[in-house]
Amino acid sequence: MKYEVVLPRLTETMEEGTLVGWHKKIGDFVDKREHLFDVETDKSTMEVESVDAGYLCQTLVQEGEIAAVGSVIAVLADSPEEC
Repeated sequence: MKYEVVLPRLTETMEEGTLVGWHKKIGDFVDKREHLFDVETDKSTMEVESVDAGYLCQTLVQEGEIAAVGSVIAVLADSPEEC
């Protein structure tokens, strides 16, 4: 099964964020609640944890790119074969 990683709203006024860095690379296993990426908002830079566990299949937003709140920024899967 695949899981979409979406950019969460981290502050009340947040509409978008700049992806500062991924802490996993494609093919790595990500545990639930593990620090997955950092995002810069209009107020600060924050660590974001994964809400699901799985293998990181794809990153749709790269470091330095801006994403809207609620947009899909990566994809996880239960196994590497599902990627």
